[in-house]
Amino acid sequence: MSVTKAYLRGESLSQSGEDACRGADSSLQEPYYMEMLCCHSVQDSLLSSNSRFTNYRGILNWIVILLILTYAHLFLENFIQHGFLIDLKKALELLIGDSYWPYLYLLLAANILPIMSLILVKSQSKGSLSSPLAYWLHIGNLLLLAVFPTSIILHFKTSLSTGGALLVLLSYTILGLKLHSYQQVSRWYGEMERTQGTKTEILQKNDGITLCDLYYFILAPTLCYQRDFPRTPRVRANVVLQSLVEMVIFTQLIVGIMQQWIDPIFERSKKTFADMEIAARVEHLVELATPTHFLWLMFFFLFSHSYLNFIAELLQFGDRHFYGDWWNADTLGSFWRNWNVPFQRWIQRHVYEPSLKKKLSTKQADILIFIIVSVLLEVSSMGVSQHDV
Repeated sequence: MSVTKAYLRGESLSQSGEDACRGADSSLQEPYYMEMLCCHSVQDSLLSSNSRFTNYRGILNWIVILLILTYAHLFLENFIQHGFLIDLKKALELLIGDSYWPYLYLLLAANILPIMSLILVKSQSKGSLSSPLAYWLHIGNLLLLAVFPTSIILHFKTSLSTGGALLVLLSYTILGLKLHSYQQVSRWYGEMERTQGTKTEILQKNDGITLCDLYYFILAPTLCYQRDFPRTPRVRANVVLQSLVEMVIFTQLIVGIMQQWIDPIFERSKKTFADMEIAARVEHLVELATPTHFLWLMFFFLFSHSYLNFIAELLQFGDRHFYGDWWNADTLGSFWRNWNVPFQRWIQRHVYEPSLKKKLSTKQADILIFIIVSVLLEVSSMGVSQHDV
């Protein structure tokens, strides 16, 4: 009767089944065969919800093996159908075009803007500029940083490649985020100096406002400025070599997937995506889903892990928390907080927290963050979207 009640309650039944098999009195000495009389007990199947079984590691390994075999078949079928299409020279032409000099000139011209920002911070710390005037000059510097590369790329779009234009715009966008952090944190240090005077040695006036300090921050794999970054004792050659090898391998894999897998899908389509029927559009998107997913993961590992660790090791930059466990995220917000930790820190430090201190609600701060991220993405892709491929 107790076994039936336990079953109706949905509880685990193995214990109650064992009790029924043993009988009420187990204190008496039993013959050796008594334990073998009952080989069955009331118990749940392992895959049922009431079994409390959690070790599915073998099933996960089995799924991984099936995925490897499935994609190995796709790669083999692709090579049989299209042959070997990987051409690194073609990829370099897409990235830099006929000449790399235009991009080099644009990247060299970007050095003017950090120097202007350094001059503004130094002038403000010495009292030559008032805080409101220095702030608006800094805003003008950031606007120049956003307008200058985009206008140059749009003006000379016939002689610049799409890949190079995207690389330059991303570099200028990152530089803009860094310079905003540099100006705002330097202003915080100045306010602390005025309130604490000379009591704190690390915050002495003009201490750390140097060109070397600024360029270390620009090259460091972070978007948030501070005067004393955590440093590692030395540069480890094995870590540098490992990151370099990873970058070479994953770059070649990315180029191979784009040329060997994605290009044939577009070349096979005689119609544009807008002219396709609904069924053809769905088929087109399903075909692109797998290779683009691979590209997404490889770009993440190449940039967020290999490249940033490579730069951090060369600069002895100690904080290597570039990403969190986004693969375990159970909400979209948790995913984006862990996907790109440096940008999340910048948003939290320079947008979200200051917005709350200005009496904005959390919802208004979220809307402001959405607008800022949208503008940054638009600036990064504006020149590319108007560029002739």
